[in-house]
Amino acid sequence: MNTLTNMSPTRRLVIGATAGLALVLAAPLAASAHVHVTPETASAGGTEPLTFSFSHGCDGSPTTALAVDIPEGVGNATPVVQGGWTITRELGADGVPTRVVYTPDTPVEDGLKATVSMDALFTEATADTTLAFPVTQTCAEGETAWTQIAEDGEDPHDLDAPAPLVEVGDAADDADAGHATGAEGADHATHESAEAAADTEEAASGTSADPVARWLAAGGLVAGIAALAVVLVRGRRRA
Repeated sequence: MNTLTNMSPTRRLVIGATAGLALVLAAPLAASAHVHVTPETASAGGTEPLTFSFSHGCDGSPTTALAVDIPEGVGNATPVVQGGWTITRELGADGVPTRVVYTPDTPVEDGLKATVSMDALFTEATADTTLAFPVTQTCAEGETAWTQIAEDGEDPHDLDAPAPLVEVGDAADDADAGHATGAEGADHATHESAEAAADTEEAASGTSADPVARWLAAGGLVAGIAALAVVLVRGRRRA
């Protein structure tokens, strides 16, 4: 016997609306639960400041370390010192870091946004390629390896734990490669400030600009409305 049919119209209404609301709320949260890198583009032959950010733990457990693997094609990686973090490096035979580990003085609670940074030198050989920066997030309980890379034809948004990616373009001139001065340098600084402000606004609002999250949220809302419509129709038939 159909349990839903035997329920009162009011109870079916509550269940349908609750299911739709759960999908609306869960979809954006799932889509935003990644380790992000900013910016996502760089120029071959130039040095780019990269910022890795996260606002979640491991299934709610606070973060105790963030390890970033440096891919081939990066000629040098210089971690940026910041208060509240201890930084250690694993160096290759050429003295270039192969892994940088950031350890917070106090574990970062789930739901709080944190960032770590480094200056990465992209060699000219990396032009027109995409480099992955695998990240291992260690928590008080458990860890998450953000190392997945989409195969050809696979949607990166379908991955459970995607690695942060940087798309490297053609070699830039001195101004674009991080040697800008005067008005060009001021424009670059203004651009960076605008990006930082946007990140802060996104963290404060608790929403994600990911279009996939928006579509999933819309789908959840439609499901809730559909459930409500079914309840109303059945209620009228019973009447």
